[in-house]
Amino acid sequence: MTRESGRAGAVILPLCVAGVMLLAWHGAVRWTGSDLFPTPMEVLRGMVELARPTPAVPSETPWYRVPFAYLENSRLVRYTVASLFRVTVGFGLAVVLGIPFGLLLGWSARLFRAFNPIIQVLRPISPIAWIPVAILWFGVDDKSPVFLIFLASVFPITVAAMAAVQNMQLVYVRAARNFGLSRRQLFTRVIFPACLPQILTGVRIALGVAWLVVVAAEMIAVNSGLGFLIIDARNAGKRYDLVVAGMVMIGLIGLVLDLLMRRLERFDEVRWGYAVQ
Repeated sequence: MTRESGRAGAVILPLCVAGVMLLAWHGAVRWTGSDLFPTPMEVLRGMVELARPTPAVPSETPWYRVPFAYLENSRLVRYTVASLFRVTVGFGLAVVLGIPFGLLLGWSARLFRAFNPIIQVLRPISPIAWIPVAILWFGVDDKSPVFLIFLASVFPITVAAMAAVQNMQLVYVRAARNFGLSRRQLFTRVIFPACLPQILTGVRIALGVAWLVVVAAEMIAVNSGLGFLIIDARNAGKRYDLVVAGMVMIGLIGLVLDLLMRRLERFDEVRWGYAVQ
């Protein structure tokens, strides 16, 4: 199989599966005669309705202001940006704090014995269970979902980094020490690159969980975002076409985020880590 045919298959096969699923979805709605659950075309029209600026952009608006006015007045764009902002802040904090903390716990047996029981107690608690506490502490604004996203993301990242160090082959550490590397050089040139593939796996899992949590948190803790869009459409006349449109947007954005994460595996540092596994 050539590289070109492999790339074409990577695009055509998912599109074929998506097309079959859309046809099955449409057929199931028509066969059941449901007047509540929308067809794919009704969902598409709902997405267009959400994307349309409300209120409409005035005709006297200067041409260079039209794109900005469109983005400001489009509910779909506004709510998507709100959700992405919360995920970026909460997930970013989890990455910045979780990876170094996990590396330290994996390297130091004393720190591992001290902190691992606390991590294992807190890790199984659903982030959704923290919603009342988050509202109590931070109120009904962006800080509540950011806190929930941080909680949902930091434990998978920390555990992945910790396990990566503990499972690393010690022969590379011994070889680095024989070459006289300092502790800082040992971490930056050997330990971190060798652990990076497993860390990235934990980061990808945490990103998926973070995207799930922000939708759930926005249904309760804030009045904007894709999660709020879904619950608001359901309450405002049972607009299930808009509900499913919001769900489709969540899935598409999740796919794009996962593809971006997978592109990190192409960096030379990550390939070095794969080579030493």
